[in-house]
Amino acid sequence: MEIKIGVQNVGREIVLESNQDAETVAKVVGEAINAGSELRLTDEKGRLIIVPGNALGYVEIGAEEVRRVGFGQF
Repeated sequence: MEIKIGVQNVGREIVLESNQDAETVAKVVGEAINAGSELRLTDEKGRLIIVPGNALGYVEIGAEEVRRVGFGQF
């Protein structure tokens, strides 16, 4: 799923693809905001993204979608 993270006072957002489900990501984001700690997410390639929890502007969690294979339209 696609996750977009907006950081305060930064013009560009951080965009990553994650294998985690939406509820897990929402829980991790909520904990980082409430505790004022860092937000740590891992993308589908294994890279670690760390953002200070107090600098978060917004987090947009995309819908989970099943990947389609082939050229046909359904």
